[in-house]
Amino acid sequence: MTSPDYDHFCRLIRQKSGLVLTPEKAYLVSSRLAPLARAEGLGTVENLLALLRAGASDALVQQAVDVMATHESYFFRDTAPFEQLANAVLPPLIAARQTQRSLRIWCAACSSGQEPYSVAMILKEMGPKLAGWKLDILATDMSEPILRKASTGLYNDFEVNRGLSPERQTRWFKRETDGWRVSPALQQMVRFRPHNLLQGSAGLGVFDVVFCRNVLIYFDIETKRQILDHVRRAMAPDGSLLLGSAETVLGVSSAVEPVPGLRGLYRPTDGAASRSA
Repeated sequence: MTSPDYDHFCRLIRQKSGLVLTPEKAYLVSSRLAPLARAEGLGTVENLLALLRAGASDALVQQAVDVMATHESYFFRDTAPFEQLANAVLPPLIAARQTQRSLRIWCAACSSGQEPYSVAMILKEMGPKLAGWKLDILATDMSEPILRKASTGLYNDFEVNRGLSPERQTRWFKRETDGWRVSPALQQMVRFRPHNLLQGSAGLGVFDVVFCRNVLIYFDIETKRQILDHVRRAMAPDGSLLLGSAETVLGVSSAVEPVPGLRGLYRPTDGAASRSA
């Protein structure tokens, strides 16, 4: 698929979401836009692309952006980041925050919510170590429909069996007619909010831990650099950043540096911490 309408759509998606589409991804574009074209009564993807180029409504543009985003997520995805959170990240933070007794965690590009709820389980399972603490998990995504799903805390059998142990399923979920509902104790810990990573981090506050996993892989180097700089400005000087296993900051940004021996875990560089302070 190559046409002025397709080229315009690629530029539009990059502007709105940072996602880079190439001619080789035409099949992906067609398969994801086809249901939207039918739902809007436009018949074909070509008609939808023409309308988007001619000047579609903001609502339709956002729908097109939403369907192009990849919403792949599951509980305790890749396992290692959550083990690092429990064993390498939280213990020193708990020691350093004994006076204020509060922790803030940001799950950026949270998709359908499995990641922030997994984080909430880790915090709850710390037991007495965090008893009486103020624990705030902010979960953001640019897609409002996916956030509405996440905020319900309702997952089907396939979703709860993907990455979730039977013990945690029994402890933190309740069986309902339509699936499995996250316990109120976990839901109360997580706040869902629309947010586009391209817009920076102003207004979000400062976080002790940031999860920004499996999203940078979709961006070009300059967009990755901008997002990492935004994220760094939202981190406490002694905060931690967790990226996906296929993601790296090497050759992209010097704002954070890898923690030796812990793949995917990053801390602010000394220079970045000094500038922040």
